[in-house]
Amino acid sequence: MNQPLTGAGQAQGQTNIVGGPKADPSGPGPQVMAASTLEGNDVYNPAGEELGSIQEIMLDVPHGRIAYAVLSRGGILGIGDKLYAIPWSALTLDTDRKCFVLNVDKEVLENAEGFDKDNWPGMADETWARGIHQYYNQPPYW
Repeated sequence: MNQPLTGAGQAQGQTNIVGGPKADPSGPGPQVMAASTLEGNDVYNPAGEELGSIQEIMLDVPHGRIAYAVLSRGGILGIGDKLYAIPWSALTLDTDRKCFVLNVDKEVLENAEGFDKDNWPGMADETWARGIHQYYNQPPYW
């Protein structure tokens, strides 16, 4: 069973981290990691169903925070994928399985507001962002 890492408690707007201790504790991670290390990681729900993978990690540059992750689902070789903005705090990083866990049923994700790679929503729109956070039952990060 995965155990939370020391100091990885979930405060408002933070991502939970679960898994055993690293064999070699030197170097970065899991509390501080390059975003590129996490991009491409698969995302599962607690039932073990694959929901997609992390395509991008979007930064709120003026505030120096992660705004959300972009989950890619469906399609073949990136063609026809549907993209979803997922609040960062809705994801749990599983360091043992090297994946993320999103606590939603597959149907909840399928019914979420998504977008395609050529038609991204106005991501800086606070009304849109608040709606995404409410849909996934997460407090806004700001």
